[in-house]
Amino acid sequence: MKIDWAALGSVFGVSLVVTVALVGLFTLGIMGLSRRERAVAQGDSAGLAVTGAYACFAACAAAVAYGISLIVA
Repeated sequence: MKIDWAALGSVFGVSLVVTVALVGLFTLGIMGLSRRERAVAQGDSAGLAVTGAYACFAACAAAVAYGISLIVA
């Protein structure tokens, strides 16, 4: 049996980058919701923060769905 170390390293690198990107995107969503809570406490509007948070969560869900579709196919 011969292991293709270059392919294994490539898979590891891509999975590491995608994981860090998803965590960062989810963190941005949480920060957007946090800003909404802060704005509500101050009596301000935070429509842009909520829209950004929902967009981040939707992008995370889309990336997870795409990953699952790659695994299933």
